[in-house]
Amino acid sequence: MKLGIDFGTSNSAAAAVVEGAVVPVLFGEQGQFKTSVYFPEVMQELDQFQLTAAQEYQLQQLIEVGRRDALAAGQDRGEDALRRDALRAVRREWMENQMRQPRSSAALLQNAVYGDEALDAYFAEGQGHLVQSPKSMLGYDLHPRARQTITGIATHILEHIRLTAQRQFGQPVRAATLGRPVQFRSSLGEAGNGQALEILREAALAAGFDAIDFLEEPSAAAMGHHAASPTRHEVVVVDIGGGTSDIAHADVGGAQAPQVRRAWGVARGGTDVDLALSLAGFMPLFGRGATRVPNHHYTDAATVHDQTRQRDFARARFGEPVPQPFRDRLQALQDTGNTARLSRSVERSKIALSAADAHVDALEYIEPGLAVSLQAAGLASAAGGFVGELRALLAQVAADIGHAPDAVFLTGGMSRAPYVRQVAAEAFPSARLVHGDPSFGVVQGLALAAAQG
Repeated sequence: MKLGIDFGTSNSAAAAVVEGAVVPVLFGEQGQFKTSVYFPEVMQELDQFQLTAAQEYQLQQLIEVGRRDALAAGQDRGEDALRRDALRAVRREWMENQMRQPRSSAALLQNAVYGDEALDAYFAEGQGHLVQSPKSMLGYDLHPRARQTITGIATHILEHIRLTAQRQFGQPVRAATLGRPVQFRSSLGEAGNGQALEILREAALAAGFDAIDFLEEPSAAAMGHHAASPTRHEVVVVDIGGGTSDIAHADVGGAQAPQVRRAWGVARGGTDVDLALSLAGFMPLFGRGATRVPNHHYTDAATVHDQTRQRDFARARFGEPVPQPFRDRLQALQDTGNTARLSRSVERSKIALSAADAHVDALEYIEPGLAVSLQAAGLASAAGGFVGELRALLAQVAADIGHAPDAVFLTGGMSRAPYVRQVAAEAFPSARLVHGDPSFGVVQGLALAAAQG
């Protein structure tokens, strides 16, 4: 059996074709799960390193070697520099040994918790390691150790999907078609796309898949739309997810096979709206705009998928210069799990404001009685930067096509947002607007593509 897997920034899903019908893989009672994983056992970090007696001896030996090498090269290196280099080498060896231990593979997988349950478990335990949206980091310039860690996390998630599917379908699952965005989030340009695919392929093989191929997500959505279309027509598929916005121009429907003519994409999506809403709607309660606290601290707190930024925020000091009540609130936000709780509040508010004019969310975990009151107009304003980029992308698509398509097919979690629907309708005013399943439009097409492969 071959799966179609939508490994998403915000949520992940999988499906397979069984007796001619697309059947979703169920995670509990749901057809998708939040792309978050909680490891009850703490994954070791460099700042947890402490020298043992044996390592202190090793350190002194390395310092002596460094001193001799410096003298032989005619260099005059101070003791501080020699010790710093030696300590770096000892730490690196310690970290590599930690990564080789069973806790980084089978033991972690056995005890890992996924989806919304991962957040609940993290909140309840108050320790361990929570990773959210690992897909958003695949295309970035990664230290070898960070790349190893990200690959390991992706492996855990993909193996969770594979084993869940095996139990449900009662047969081995060793092959999959994975969705991929047109453009991954990246700091490396086009090289970031290649790196992201390498990491996913490596993770999939480690997760027990023997055969893996990739399909661009808007092309997968076009295949799903094709299967439900009895007549041939020209369509622009708009897939807006958590981390990316992807578009495909295709001919679909009828007896002929679907034909994707071209695809476009930008590395922007729902998480960018989350960040903007957090900064504009939530962070003023913590003093943003009313204190001299640098803005980057608020951005660090809101960027929950970036472990370096989260660590930087946790280590920041908010003392006497920060006026009350903001000082206490910032310190409370630094407590274990509270940035993740705030992120969940932000996402919940974004979803609520897509269907209501106002929303109130309680922040009792920060301060008794504290709540944030938001308006739909405020969300639209916060989403303005993302909407502007989406509008520009759609304008580029319209110019490249040169004429109006018969239909615009909307899918992806952000397609629920009224401002996204409005921008899509404005870009192609004469086209018929078709609303696909926001959560499963892509994975249905991936399952169909997997069945054909």
